[in-house]
Amino acid sequence: MSSPATSPTGEQWQLSAGPDELTVVEVGGGIRTWARDGVDILAGFDADGACTSARGQQLIPWPNRIRDGRYSHAGVEHQLPLTEVDLGNASHGLVRWAPWHLAERTDSSITVGHRLFPQPGWDWHLESATTYAVAQDGLTVTTRVTNVGAGTAPFGYGAHPYIAIGDGPVGEVELHVSGAAYIEVDDRLLPTRTSPVEGTDADFRERRAIGMHHVDTAYTDLEVMDGRWTVTIATPGRPVVDVWAEAQSLPWGQVFSGKAEADQAGVHGIAVEPMSCPVDAFNSGDSLIELAPGETWTGIWGISPR
Repeated sequence: MSSPATSPTGEQWQLSAGPDELTVVEVGGGIRTWARDGVDILAGFDADGACTSARGQQLIPWPNRIRDGRYSHAGVEHQLPLTEVDLGNASHGLVRWAPWHLAERTDSSITVGHRLFPQPGWDWHLESATTYAVAQDGLTVTTRVTNVGAGTAPFGYGAHPYIAIGDGPVGEVELHVSGAAYIEVDDRLLPTRTSPVEGTDADFRERRAIGMHHVDTAYTDLEVMDGRWTVTIATPGRPVVDVWAEAQSLPWGQVFSGKAEADQAGVHGIAVEPMSCPVDAFNSGDSLIELAPGETWTGIWGISPR
């Protein structure tokens, strides 16, 4: 195993609590692994390897993509570096490869923190803290982001966990997504319209196998119970897993099966991504948060095996 100085994801903060074993990493402050009773719940990656396909990463201060890396805020034009060069987009925020620090550790939780400074295309100061906590009902992730600067900042959040599906065919995995609407995208994976799922391949309101359908879809109008929406992943021979999010702060959910093929690194998995806003929200304004100086945004989501 690499030392923390040479591991691509830096320090590996581990937690062992009852049936749960999880690892949070320094680079990106994401969750690398989580197993319960010896069974992988998350499709992670090795400590000696790089994070691939955004596995377990935090997407701050925007999830998904910004068209051409360009946006306007308060009358000022901004140009971000293009991190998805083939498609010409700025993808998944600015903290994925930044070092986070260990802020607190308890018997059942790990909290990591990060300070985002102004940089090309981004003019604001944000302080983030994320707590990963395990309990009998599963994993709960709480992220708080505070604007510690002087100006109002455009803001969005996403998380990118992959639910492990083992070595079985992706098409046999059953998916339940209660979203009544989804975003249609073009060949750059940028939005063209929001449409009802009724009558489309994107309709998983009744649990069914993925089959031959490639899922890379942002859902909204998700059914909410007790303040939460839930996406269910059911894989033959494995625990059924619910991914949930508090709907008020995280009204969008992206489901992604595209990196589960056998030629991809890491344990096979289906990504379920709680998001505060959809793709290109910095331009559309759809669900975009305007985070005022001193204001804190809080988002809570989790994973419950059953």
